[in-house]
Amino acid sequence: MLNVRLTDAPFDEARAVLVTFSEVSVHRADAPESSWSTLAFADGGATRTCDLKKLQNAREDVLGVGSLTAGHYTQIRLTVASARLYFTSESTGPACASSIPAPAGTSAPVDVPSGQVRLNRQFTIPEGGAVTMLLDFDGGASIREQGNGQFRMTPVIAVVSVQ
Repeated sequence: MLNVRLTDAPFDEARAVLVTFSEVSVHRADAPESSWSTLAFADGGATRTCDLKKLQNAREDVLGVGSLTAGHYTQIRLTVASARLYFTSESTGPACASSIPAPAGTSAPVDVPSGQVRLNRQFTIPEGGAVTMLLDFDGGASIREQGNGQFRMTPVIAVVSVQ
């Protein structure tokens, strides 16, 4: 069993930072490079949206979870479907869910050029055991204003712990 959790270092200029993930997957060491195992999102939805502003100050939420074959894994891959900044109002509801209603007021889309982040972090899932991985999505280092109200995200994500 692998449980992937997410926390954030904030992007200060916004009141809400909604990032929608379309996939969380892992690569097993003895599998072909093209072979990835996809984890289910915590609530079983097709996507998972997180308000990074609600994941500050050591708060965290579940991103993906799933049963995997015991063994050694070498990478985790996150696919970002979209991101949007909200400058006027905070979001309502939980930090992460299948969908989060858009806050009222001024907003701006965030361009995510690659849409995918691969984290080279090895971990082993023991036979009959479970592993929890905490990822820190650094919103402050990831999002940059390009001018003219345009924003770009180059995700900076660190593996904080594997237990």
